[in-house]
Amino acid sequence: MKKIFFPTIVAIFLVLPALHVCAGEKIPEKGASFPAITLPIPEKDAERAYLGFSGKGTFTISQIKATVVILEIYSMYCPYCQKDAPLVNDLYQAIDKKPGLKEKIKIIGIGAGNTTFELDIFRNQYTVQFPLFADDSFIVHKKVGEVRTPYFFVLKMNADGSNKIIYSKVGSIQDPARFLDLIVQESGLK
Repeated sequence: MKKIFFPTIVAIFLVLPALHVCAGEKIPEKGASFPAITLPIPEKDAERAYLGFSGKGTFTISQIKATVVILEIYSMYCPYCQKDAPLVNDLYQAIDKKPGLKEKIKIIGIGAGNTTFELDIFRNQYTVQFPLFADDSFIVHKKVGEVRTPYFFVLKMNADGSNKIIYSKVGSIQDPARFLDLIVQESGLK
């Protein structure tokens, strides 16, 4: 039985990752359009104003009043996301301090597998000032290929309501100033 058991375990570890990759959507790459997702308009006035919304309901990413949208897929349980949170906050502050950019670049976070309650804990723990959205059913996470976290998508919004991904990578932004310079360069913002 030991001879059968070991090869079976090895086969399971080789086959399961392949099935996982085949089961989800493909990760949207640079140059592609970001998948259509719907999110609830934030309840907080400051977050609604930041994104350019009023009232209640839902919105799509393309409706955000910005030229560029930085979208982070994260999880409050991800140690890398926790470690990266101060850097993303620094990025937010760097954008906010530049009058020419703060109206053009917006950041949102989507908590893969996280509830609103969990988002509030993360928001308070790391003093996050940009809007965070719960994805407790992994709906968005599945649409973006079940990416590892943290994962950053940067979208250039087009006048016709479409978008183009100008950055799509897993991992830390590492240096907020360099990341912002890259976004400005890739998006053509001045």
